[in-house]
Amino acid sequence: MDIISIRPLLAVLMGMIGAFFILLAGERHKNIREFSTILASVAKFLLVFSMVPFVFEGKTLVYDLITLAPGLLLEFKVDTFGIFFGVLASFLWIITSIYSIGYMRGLQEHAQTRYFFCFAMALSATMGIAFAGNLLTLFIFYEILTITTYPLVVHKETAEAIKAGRKYLVYTLTGGVTILFSIAFTYHLTGSLDFVGGGFLQDHGSKNVLTLLFITFILGFGVKAAIMPLHEWLPTAMIAPIPVSALLHAVAVVKAGVFGCLRVILYVFGPALLHELDLWWMLAYFVSFTIVVSGIFALVQDNLKVRLAFSTINALSIIILGAALLSPSAVKGGILHIANHGFMKITLFFCAGAIYVKTHKEKVSELDGLARQMPFTMGSFAIGAMGLAGIPPICGFISKWYLCLGALEAHEITFLFVLLISAMLDAAYFFPIIYNSLFKRSQEINPTFNEAPWLILVPMLIAAIISIILGIAPDAFVHFFKMAALIGQNTLH
Repeated sequence: MDIISIRPLLAVLMGMIGAFFILLAGERHKNIREFSTILASVAKFLLVFSMVPFVFEGKTLVYDLITLAPGLLLEFKVDTFGIFFGVLASFLWIITSIYSIGYMRGLQEHAQTRYFFCFAMALSATMGIAFAGNLLTLFIFYEILTITTYPLVVHKETAEAIKAGRKYLVYTLTGGVTILFSIAFTYHLTGSLDFVGGGFLQDHGSKNVLTLLFITFILGFGVKAAIMPLHEWLPTAMIAPIPVSALLHAVAVVKAGVFGCLRVILYVFGPALLHELDLWWMLAYFVSFTIVVSGIFALVQDNLKVRLAFSTINALSIIILGAALLSPSAVKGGILHIANHGFMKITLFFCAGAIYVKTHKEKVSELDGLARQMPFTMGSFAIGAMGLAGIPPICGFISKWYLCLGALEAHEITFLFVLLISAMLDAAYFFPIIYNSLFKRSQEINPTFNEAPWLILVPMLIAAIISIILGIAPDAFVHFFKMAALIGQNTLH
């Protein structure tokens, strides 16, 4: 049942309003600028959260902006998948904003007004992606997200940062052009771009045409989802400040790519058509290659942020693999892993930032004995790392359990082994960091307690604690588990 409501539009505009006040305050009124950031993030989350009861009642909130042609309009529509992504991104923006204030102050970074302005605009674009009612609306906000995050990637304005920003734009804008081609082709075939649970391309076009269309869609969205070999921009973009890396990995950019891939799989093509065309297994093998190879790459990275980047590449393809398997448990596990990975990965990046603020160390080989100086930071790191390896009671175990169960439901033992190998690789590249920080000694590390400022420490601990709570009670707070199950029910038919 559709209900006309302006709430989706307001959720998108809230970040833009915050961005306006951030610019207005500027460098002269730093406290007002940062208060505007926090206020806008909290207001956005409350507005998004207010739409959750409607979704659980089986209602869809709709708001049409402009009708461009029959079947072609800019439209917001809040369905279960959209509210799932919207709640996650809006909540993580709150803790990332608080963390950003501590980080930027701690390092006395330049151009902070530009930073917070672009951050707010990026979250507005993310809400537009979450609540897009069709492919055209999703594409517009998808490209806005690219443009608004570019200044964040090049924030340091060094030659290396500018080079990384250029690579980021080349990859993501090329992916955008590919998506635009796919959208135009879809409209030509069907006369519609609206998302439909279970897909709407059935009986439109020949097998070869639809296969080509699926490939171009996945290649387009696969850039931000960092599917190999389209991933190279992501490790390079780690030149950006730590909170930007958190935005890229846990809140917005790469999750927008995964969100787009899952929209195509579940709401454009649908399970029946993907089985009919035998496209699901092609995608499953494609992302399985990324899962294993990215894990191997992570093993040899000494730069902590780059190791975390390859870990993210691994996790994103795990999510897409869950959707590609098209079994109820796999889809549930894949979608749930979007949220679980978000909390665990943002914890790890927050830890990396705390380490850099206090010690200016960025390499894994430099972290020996650090747990004596920063026990809360390294304890939080251990929680995020163990969760990504699938160790209970942290939330990563729940989503990976359902992914493995889903592989068995699909009678695909090969992909079960891929998931198990991935978990072992997670342990192999994370656990030595934990062990060395606890049991090895270093002359360079101050053994006395010396944690990061509380504006950095508190958001990090919140993310770590939520990672544990969601592992013990996966339906706590905003019912991510229930939403993931509903998404599977609404699309697998």
